[in-house]
Amino acid sequence: MKVVLTQDVKSLGKKGEMVNVADGHARNFLFPRKLAVEANAQAMAELKNRENAARHKLETETAEAKQAASLLEGQTVKLIAKAGSQGRLFGSVTAKEVAEALHKSLGVEVDRRKITIEDIKNFGTYPAEIKMYKGISAKFYVLVAGE
Repeated sequence: MKVVLTQDVKSLGKKGEMVNVADGHARNFLFPRKLAVEANAQAMAELKNRENAARHKLETETAEAKQAASLLEGQTVKLIAKAGSQGRLFGSVTAKEVAEALHKSLGVEVDRRKITIEDIKNFGTYPAEIKMYKGISAKFYVLVAGE
């Protein structure tokens, strides 16, 4: 009997997959626990719609990430920091501060955990990279200046 899994089932498959199982296993185990539904026309149409929706979501997220990466590529973000007499900062510039500066200056919302920067403790220009999506990244610069 062909069934469409509604949840992940160990040794059978993942949610949304269509698998072939014994009739008794489907009737006595999968159906009562609502782990699967019979693979009829309606279930197949729902499966196809879910796959199309997932594909569309992936395409739109990828396109948005590419657009944001092209906007960020090669840009310089300026940060103002307080420092002592030697030009050494009080503390350091963090990825959170860089993410906020990107949002203010370029209007791009990014997750601070996806920004890779070296430890910034002095004034100057530093390279940084942000991983926007799987396989899509952008390199930009962080300029740290005094008040």
